[in-house]
Amino acid sequence: MKHTTLPGTQINIINEVQRGRFKHVLFDFDGTVSLLREGWQLVMGPLMVEIIRGESSESCPEIEEEVREYIEDSTGIQTILQMEHLVEMVRAHRRVHENKILDAQGYKKIYNDRLMERVNERIAKLERGELTPEDVTLRGALDFLERLSQKNVTMYIFSGTDRDDVRNEARLVGVAAYFQEIWGALREYKDYNKEMVLKEIIAKNDLHGSEVLIVGDGPVEIRNARASDCVSIGVASDEIAGHGWNMEKYPRLVNAGADIMIPDFADGPALIDYLFPQ
Repeated sequence: MKHTTLPGTQINIINEVQRGRFKHVLFDFDGTVSLLREGWQLVMGPLMVEIIRGESSESCPEIEEEVREYIEDSTGIQTILQMEHLVEMVRAHRRVHENKILDAQGYKKIYNDRLMERVNERIAKLERGELTPEDVTLRGALDFLERLSQKNVTMYIFSGTDRDDVRNEARLVGVAAYFQEIWGALREYKDYNKEMVLKEIIAKNDLHGSEVLIVGDGPVEIRNARASDCVSIGVASDEIAGHGWNMEKYPRLVNAGADIMIPDFADGPALIDYLFPQ
């Protein structure tokens, strides 16, 4: 994949874009700013396989691969849509009797209950002072948000996580004050999705593509950016380490249309200088 690396940094420029005109910046949250939900794929993946497999305990490599590919491609969309797809996969594999198949909300509750065991442990440590906000955010993210907030831009979070949860978690990791609005999933997909939010911001503020910057670690928000001619930063982060490249994410984000690629915000000052040239 061809790119130019800014000297002395890990910032990869995939596409030359118009810079310095940004007025509105939209951030994904989990894996882009916050690490509180790090490992969600390790909860969702085995759960999906378990549900599709039904009562069978045999190994199912083909189901595992199908689930892995789906999760990779759907990172960034609302959980309820992933669960709707799970219902479709359960039916397609015909291993579970129809009267035992739950609806998407039912599967979402099982998933959230399992995931929140991990998340709540981290939140408890954060509240006890055993973890700091720097420990539960991507490297350099807090400093980057502070620097960006000084650039006369309006900042937002738009997340696939449930709205009440993402607002609470943004407060806990110390970033809520930077954002004019924090959007998250509502019960009905039609009431909120990333594409809808982006189009509303563009229309309401009479914006043009290079006036909007989107930052995220999922293909979904990067594709949304490309579809609306916005500039995008793909964050191919190693969420376990909290910094550095995850080279499995990298090609997915580039293929989705990312203009700039970063592993984290350690080069935040240089990234700000690039986005807002003097």
